Amino acid sequence: MHILGVITENARVPFKDVAAVCGVSRAAIHQRVQRLIEAGIIVGSGYNVNPKAIGYSTCTYVGIRLERGSMYRDVATKLDKIPEIVECHFTTGNYTMLVKLYSHDNEHLMELLNHKIQEIPRRNLYGDLISLEQTINREIPIPTINIVEKKPRKPRTPRKKIEVADMEDID
Repeated sequence: MHILGVITENARVPFKDVAAVCGVSRAAIHQRVQRLIEAGIIVGSGYNVNPKAIGYSTCTYVGIRLERGSMYRDVATKLDKIPEIVECHFTTGNYTMLVKLYSHDNEHLMELLNHKIQEIPRRNLYGDLISLEQTINREIPIPTINIVEKKPRKPRTPRKKIEVADMEDID
């Protein structure tokens, strides 16, 4: 868990630095990270892009109510074809699905809502919320483990070899 705590703060931190913090070798870190990837605990790494910096100034959450929840997969497949949609969740409550999307401006948002999302069949209601500001953005908390510094072990002193005397020597 300590490795996860270190690399989720900065995915670009070199393994040698992670190894120093965790008190193990770089090879051990590499092997453990690989196991975390294979186990599906780590599912990606990379850079996060600021949508506003590339012209996507409006973040909107759209709730979609379907006639039947069983239509979710079919509708999700259609929504996946809209590149501005960055998240899609199957939900409980007032809506069957919650979608997060980015648009350049309100005009672009209207285009997405009226000509892309509303065109999806079997959807009978939607509602939208525009995010004015994202105040918190973080990864799920990783439990921290107090690492007790290991004291270097004293080198073992070789045991004295005890030789067995020949039976003839014993009187």
